[in-house]
Amino acid sequence: MVGLSEIELAGIAGAYFLGSLSSAIIVCRLMGLGDPRQEGSGNPGATNVKRLYGSKPAAITLLGDMLKGVVPVALANMAGWSPLAVILVGFASFIGHLYPIFFGFRGGKGVATMLGVMFGLSLPIGAAVAGTWLFVAKVLKISSLSALIATALAPLYIYLLADGNMAWVSVTAIMTLILFWRHRSNIERLLKGEEDLIKKS
Repeated sequence: MVGLSEIELAGIAGAYFLGSLSSAIIVCRLMGLGDPRQEGSGNPGATNVKRLYGSKPAAITLLGDMLKGVVPVALANMAGWSPLAVILVGFASFIGHLYPIFFGFRGGKGVATMLGVMFGLSLPIGAAVAGTWLFVAKVLKISSLSALIATALAPLYIYLLADGNMAWVSVTAIMTLILFWRHRSNIERLLKGEEDLIKKS
């Protein structure tokens, strides 16, 4: 790929394989729980795990999914890779989470991993996206809507907090569009007023 070194290309490929490690499936197997792809909403993500099995496995799942985004991006950043290579590492991990090679290309919706990517880019960017997510969730109590609003604002936050880094802005915008596509059933329910509220457990 033009402008990327061999080590950067290898890192991007490695990030995809890391992203393909589905935290929800692995955590549930290790804890002797069911397959989240076969129960509830069928989504192997923290929200479905929480609804099915409670807060503890959900929290571990959330952390695992975030780390898949944080770790490779932060390492690429610290290694001084080009801005394009850094964000493509995050994109690869995000795609791996959505379409994991180890689990039949059937993955989650990508919110936690995308949030992890934002923290990997920089702490202020990650904090802005996470803060928006938590604030909207607190006010509206709808998990999917808070995620959609937070990720929709991510390209703007990057533009404002990363000196207008257009490589990061552009690829993050693509990630946001893909995330919206993965949430299309949630969007349909939101428009009908049928989306589930966040419940305490």
